Amino acid sequence: MAETNPTLGFIGIGLMGKPLTLRLLQHGFRVKAWNRSPEKLQPVVVAGAEASASIAQLVRASDVVITCLADTQAVEWALHQGIIDHGAPGKLVIDLSSIDPNKTREFAALLHEKCDMGWVDAPVSGGVSGAEQGTLAIMAGGRPEHIDTARRVLKPLYKQLTHMGPVGSGQTTKICNQMIVSCNMLVIAEMIALAKEAGVDAEKIPAALAGGFADSKPLQIAGPEMALELFEPVKWRVKTLLKDLRMATDLARQLDQALPMSSLAAQLMQLHGSKGYLEQDPATLIKLYRHD
Repeated sequence: MAETNPTLGFIGIGLMGKPLTLRLLQHGFRVKAWNRSPEKLQPVVVAGAEASASIAQLVRASDVVITCLADTQAVEWALHQGIIDHGAPGKLVIDLSSIDPNKTREFAALLHEKCDMGWVDAPVSGGVSGAEQGTLAIMAGGRPEHIDTARRVLKPLYKQLTHMGPVGSGQTTKICNQMIVSCNMLVIAEMIALAKEAGVDAEKIPAALAGGFADSKPLQIAGPEMALELFEPVKWRVKTLLKDLRMATDLARQLDQALPMSSLAAQLMQLHGSKGYLEQDPATLIKLYRHD
């Protein structure tokens, strides 16, 4: 691919897709954009993105297609709505979604077979704030030449991009990431609830623990929100953590590996989600432990 900036096609202008698209525009990329709900395109169009009428139109007009979608099914749907039929040799899909590693390998093989188009799985970590600030951690899987293109195209978005291996490796690494994040969020909620019940000013705990072994970004971000029960605006969703924990347990089952901590976390996340919190911020996990 030429060293001049390629034309990008961005599919999925949601919580993460919107700030990512805005950063790409700010750094001089020409961006075509498509979203299943067209009204969500308005902020990026105002910033300079060009709305595409269909995925097929977007793929035809783009050198690199970037997907940032909710789950495996959504990525598969997009593939069959125009990416496969209108892809071409020399073009590349970069999937920022967090999806199933096995299905990722299937998608990449199918795309290569049908139109000789490359694939990089590049799930991200860092949340909306990381997307807005361009400080995401990206774990990527794919061929070295495709990873080189991804590094250049995604440069405005990340602090660190690590090539983890062939296609699917990025998704497996993201599952590992989410095991840590999900278990951490649950124990933070448990701890904040205990501290409040014991009469501690729980809002101060993140500051008190900053720099120590217990410190983490989830603690600094979600800890005060849990203590004060500030759940808006929604920065990420319970259903996302639940989806990723389910992928972790599925992968462990395939590999005959035991995941006692993450399996329990999946059960607790499912319990919380079943009470109407799937679309809510994970800071609401404090409600699992609150005495009403």
